[in-house]
Amino acid sequence: MAHSARWSGLCLLLMTALSAAADWRAELPAAQRLGGGEFNWFGLRLYTAQLWAAEPVQGWNQPFALELLYHRVLSRDRLVQASLEEMQRLDGDSMTPQRRAAWTQAMQQAFVDVRPGMRITGLYLPGQGCRFYVDGKLRHAVADPVFARAFFAIWLDPRARDPQLRQRLLEGIP
Repeated sequence: MAHSARWSGLCLLLMTALSAAADWRAELPAAQRLGGGEFNWFGLRLYTAQLWAAEPVQGWNQPFALELLYHRVLSRDRLVQASLEEMQRLDGDSMTPQRRAAWTQAMQQAFVDVRPGMRITGLYLPGQGCRFYVDGKLRHAVADPVFARAFFAIWLDPRARDPQLRQRLLEGIP
């Protein structure tokens, strides 16, 4: 009996470790690269974005992954602040002080200081929230569908700061 309990415990531990180590592609096994492009700010190339999904993204009813490959050193605090500013710009009416505090904390846990060559991938899960992976490893899950939609709207909303990048992501323009 003790041997069986130990074996079950070992199996559970192994499954947990494998699930934590699995990258976002395990969540979207049929995903294909839909589109991508560069994001530049005042002439500086900050990151390359790629959108991955099983089929073209039309609305918020299907899972997708947005992968950002960074070309510059950026602090976690700067990533969080820039994200909050864009979320506020796109939908300031829903940004209550409580929500802003919760979303700040979620992004502080999800993001890291980045340097050239690092990747942060956000996995959008409709009705559930999202997960963030840093260099392929799960960093943080956010079980807040409102946050997930507001976050990914930064790139996918028709009012996105870079409409050309949005078009390249959604329409598969290289």
